[in-house]
Amino acid sequence: MITKRIIPCLDVKDGRVVKGVNFLGLADVSNPVKLAEYYSCSGADELVFYDITASAEGRALFTDILRQTASTVFIPLTVGGGINTVADFDRVLKCGADKVSVNSGAIKNPQLIHDAAQRYGSQCVVLSVDAKRLDGGFRVFARGGRDDTGLDAIEWIKRGVALGAGEIVLNSIDTDGVKGGFDLEMLDAVCQAVSVPVIASGGAGCAEDFVTLFKTLPKVDAGLAAGIFHFGELTIPDLKDTLAENGILVRRENHA
Repeated sequence: MITKRIIPCLDVKDGRVVKGVNFLGLADVSNPVKLAEYYSCSGADELVFYDITASAEGRALFTDILRQTASTVFIPLTVGGGINTVADFDRVLKCGADKVSVNSGAIKNPQLIHDAAQRYGSQCVVLSVDAKRLDGGFRVFARGGRDDTGLDAIEWIKRGVALGAGEIVLNSIDTDGVKGGFDLEMLDAVCQAVSVPVIASGGAGCAEDFVTLFKTLPKVDAGLAAGIFHFGELTIPDLKDTLAENGILVRRENHA
């Protein structure tokens, strides 16, 4: 049985970690390098690092903070934001990322998924999808949740996997930052549609939300969260203790 992964997410804007609700109202949290080091030492299984305004501002993802972050952590690091070309993949990987997350760039050019997977392997290509309910279905949004693409989320995810994406991060805009639990309905639809690892993002408010996630949807591989970790409402060791007590397999060698 595969262990479930716990992944803190660092949303970075202007060199600082920020957190909002429903992708809006961003509040300053911390220095990304220090926060990443803290999570790495706290037993996080991976880290996700998003330059959240790179796509909206039409610029390349910053590399100096990324290099510093990568040099301080010894767990897998997924990086996204402003990834539009294979050259962007190359740059981010050379800065120390283990995986690269594509979102808006893949919507504009789906071939990017295929080309990157061919060059670096599917395990390196993470398709991040920002989705919300619209007209009775799940719709994909781009540019940090700003633009309705008109794409059906499930069909887009299936296409992304067919092109070579090796992992899906599903960000539910409806539950983002609300702390009312993960979007189980949307996640279930994605898990039924693809066989690659699915990471749940958006809505975690307490340890029990992770228990519910993994017990209700055993196919979900990982839970990603930001606010509850950043603001000290829940520590990763405490979360893993709760998961283990509920019979959910987690990696705990740092905190045996």
